[in-house]
Amino acid sequence: MSVSVEHEKRKNEILDKALEVFEIEGYKDTTFQKIAERCGITRTILYLYFNNKTDIFNACIKRFLSKLESELVEVANSQSLSSHDKLLKIGTLVVEICQEETRMLSVIVDYLLRLRSGGGDPDEKIRRRTIKMRHIFAYVLIEGKNRGEVSKDISVKAACELFYALIEAVVFRLTVRGKREVQELQEPLELLVSRLSPVGEHHAGPHDQC
Repeated sequence: MSVSVEHEKRKNEILDKALEVFEIEGYKDTTFQKIAERCGITRTILYLYFNNKTDIFNACIKRFLSKLESELVEVANSQSLSSHDKLLKIGTLVVEICQEETRMLSVIVDYLLRLRSGGGDPDEKIRRRTIKMRHIFAYVLIEGKNRGEVSKDISVKAACELFYALIEAVVFRLTVRGKREVQELQEPLELLVSRLSPVGEHHAGPHDQC
């Protein structure tokens, strides 16, 4: 195994352990020393991989979002799926990945709440971190309009906000309400996607079938 591959493998192991500390201690009370101890290494060795606690936290978020975005991009670029199917698959993927990454989401929510209580702007942080995801939604919607699969009257901005609101609902149910099953959000997702089609071409939703 090359040195660079081994280095990345070790970094990911540190991030996994750091998440455990963030989850147990909360962002504020997590320290560089506590992360080092959890990893079974010294602070000196930990400095070989990360500069400080914030660096580690940002790396955790980047890893989470990179995984999510790469899967969404793959769906968005598919040549075999309709725009309708892409939007459904993207929504389903987001729900599934959020369920898998509940620990990461809990840590992020804790950080954002502390940021707000300290006078910070969590909304700006969230928008900056999720801009690529919003662009993916917009890309599929614009493609759908060009294909005639999405109504020309649909506002891309408004539709993106609705999709994002569903994602926020998933995060809220998983982290704040502690619900581990959020499949009930699949129905409103299907309803939303079906209503994006041109008039007279709505895909049948759960309540459209007799």
